[in-house]
Amino acid sequence: MAIHAPSRNLVRFSVAVLSATVALHAVAGTASLASDGVSLRESTISWSTVKYATSAENGFVGGSLDKKTIVDRTFKTHVLENRYLKVTLVPEFGGRILSIVYKPTGHEQLYRNEVGVPYGMSAGVFYYDWLMVYGGIFPTFPDPEHGRTWLKPWDFKVVKESAGEVTVSMSIKDDFAYPAAPTQFFKEVTGIEATYYVTLKADRAALDARVVLRNPQARTIDYEYWTCTTLAPGSDPNNPKTTGGAEIIAPIQAYSTPRWSANLSEGDESAGAGRSRFEKLRHFRNWPTMGIAYAAPDMQGGNFWGVINHDNEEGIIRIADNTVTPGLKMWTWGFPSFTNETDARKDPNEARPYVELWAGVSDQFFHRAQLPAQGEVSIPETYSPTVGMSNVTAANENILINLSAEAASVNLQFFSIEPAMLLRVRLRRGDAILFNDAVTADPKNGNRISVGVPAGGSGEQVRLTITTPEGKELIAAETKIK
Repeated sequence: MAIHAPSRNLVRFSVAVLSATVALHAVAGTASLASDGVSLRESTISWSTVKYATSAENGFVGGSLDKKTIVDRTFKTHVLENRYLKVTLVPEFGGRILSIVYKPTGHEQLYRNEVGVPYGMSAGVFYYDWLMVYGGIFPTFPDPEHGRTWLKPWDFKVVKESAGEVTVSMSIKDDFAYPAAPTQFFKEVTGIEATYYVTLKADRAALDARVVLRNPQARTIDYEYWTCTTLAPGSDPNNPKTTGGAEIIAPIQAYSTPRWSANLSEGDESAGAGRSRFEKLRHFRNWPTMGIAYAAPDMQGGNFWGVINHDNEEGIIRIADNTVTPGLKMWTWGFPSFTNETDARKDPNEARPYVELWAGVSDQFFHRAQLPAQGEVSIPETYSPTVGMSNVTAANENILINLSAEAASVNLQFFSIEPAMLLRVRLRRGDAILFNDAVTADPKNGNRISVGVPAGGSGEQVRLTITTPEGKELIAAETKIK
């Protein structure tokens, strides 16, 4: 039996010594993690783009692109911070969460483009017939392919501000339209009112958010909604990017691609019905070029997805009710965007190293959903970093786990979203207790427990429960011994 909480080196104990060591670590850990509250402040951020011009309606001005000239822009930011996270919001450019820095490691979790480069001009792909990537997490509606609000200012408000919680909102109304939008996009104004609530609590190492879409009209409206996330966990905050060790973590078995992205599935085994097994394409290094892959037929009720960077075993995972957002769209520029990366200021290029995952109310782009008259859609979600985890097999708003069992051992990795909370971890095989002890989560190095299993248990179930010391269940899961 072994437990890993205080360090990255797996330390082995006898059963009697293990219990005493865990208990002592729990007391010391609790004492050293006294709450220090959550804060909100204003700041600014500079972002560079190549030189270009747009019309009053945000259409691209032909001939205005000058990649040899770099222009600096300054945005007002709002920074939410507690002992675990530093979160930067940029309401005035797309209502986005631009940065999530996980303070115990000092690493960035989101991608942020160093130099913005317009692309796709007059290609008929995007709403304004061009696009430019900044990064972060942001809502897109009422059309797919980044929608029509990605470059618009959103109204910012403070909803709640206390030492224990800060909640802010960014909101916009779709009361504008671009007459020259390509034919596949909505031409009309939908009137949908969108509000993106962002909450940081003092003792949580995760960011909670909620998208609310409201239809104020007396008729049903066709629309699409997707949350776009550009992920680069475990990055240098000054140079965030996805590395060759990145893996897409999602509880799906198969994916499909549009016809033009069919080359993405080369080498992946067929899953029938025009789908491929989601094995090879999990890994960023196996994306040969840019392209789109969709969870097929959808998320099947799975409540999490994200990216883990295996170069340092840091990740960022979105946890949500994916019966509300059943669509998972996956996109990258291809692994060559990492291997052939150049100096963005000397050679500006739109193809950059990040993994873009989308959560949608429909299964694919251009598959419409409907918002009833006077109706409302609410999409709560949690964005949690992970450390010391190579995979996620179950997650909720409290804890993320990776549980597996082999003939000789049961292995558990977990990340507690409230690391200061004392936990009780129990592992059972039938009536036999394999592990039952108090544990304090290690927010910097992660948490790993390995327990020996008596021979002859192949095919049997191992059950995990993690509770508070008082017995309140935080998460439970089962796995079968291989």
